Amino acid sequence: MSETDFATFDAKTSADRTVMHVLYGMHTIAWASLGTLAVIALIVNYIKRADEHDAVYAAHHGYMIATFWWTIFWLLLTSPLYLLLIFPGVVAHAIVGFWYLYRCIKGWLRFDAGRPPR
Repeated sequence: MSETDFATFDAKTSADRTVMHVLYGMHTIAWASLGTLAVIALIVNYIKRADEHDAVYAAHHGYMIATFWWTIFWLLLTSPLYLLLIFPGVVAHAIVGFWYLYRCIKGWLRFDAGRPPR
């Protein structure tokens, strides 16, 4: 079995940290763009996660990806509530939106502290 030379991996730079902050910011304000920023950030998350060697950064990319897909799942699951009356659907989607915002802010704060998202 070959040994991995961890000295060949590049250390994290301030640019890497800035990219993560921008991605968290895009996910957090995605509601203002009707989700377009979240989709763009999701694509970047997938690209960056594939090349990531730092466990904390990889965990945060995975956390943002999971948050996005769980949000889509819950939005689709609660969409039929609009058929009953408008109000239950609005309430359900507002709850999902607050949950998404909570996850983004929680992950962002944990990343800023240098901790894994969970």
